[in-house]
Amino acid sequence: MMTVGKIRYRAAQFFHALYATISAEDWALVDAIFDGNAAARALFDRMTRADRHHAIAVARALQQRGHTDSHLLQAALLHDVGKSLGQPIVHRVLVVIFSKCCPALLKKLAAAPLDCAGWRRPFVVSERHPQIGAQWAREAGCAPQVVRLIAHHQRRPAAHPISPEQQLHAALYAADNEN
Repeated sequence: MMTVGKIRYRAAQFFHALYATISAEDWALVDAIFDGNAAARALFDRMTRADRHHAIAVARALQQRGHTDSHLLQAALLHDVGKSLGQPIVHRVLVVIFSKCCPALLKKLAAAPLDCAGWRRPFVVSERHPQIGAQWAREAGCAPQVVRLIAHHQRRPAAHPISPEQQLHAALYAADNEN
């Protein structure tokens, strides 16, 4: 159930997405993280301004927590790239609402083939964007660890992550959910 605090947070997130700006400092960070991988940078450039802003916020949050792993930071910038297939803001709002109040309906709406047309397609994109983004990252020559982090970024991490990759996954999951 959504509390008043969560509703306020989501409302602020919505309006912030509408007016998101990316500074020269942000672009410098993006270039430093991709370090010459033009294909990965091109994927980042496909994203909406709001998604790029969110991705930069996730990467900055990770850096503020002391994370310097280049694979983790690249995954942070590309974790939502699959949404660039098309997910209008109204559908994003509905996804958030449905995920809280009627998740079974959301699953049913997303159960269509990816190549479906019409009003259901954004729900399918929402559900499958991690796998779509991971495939694109693989095709762009990203490291296998980047691809895996993107593919699993929406899955709740292990309660007690043991392996280094599990720890990176937990860090990405937390930063994504906080931003």
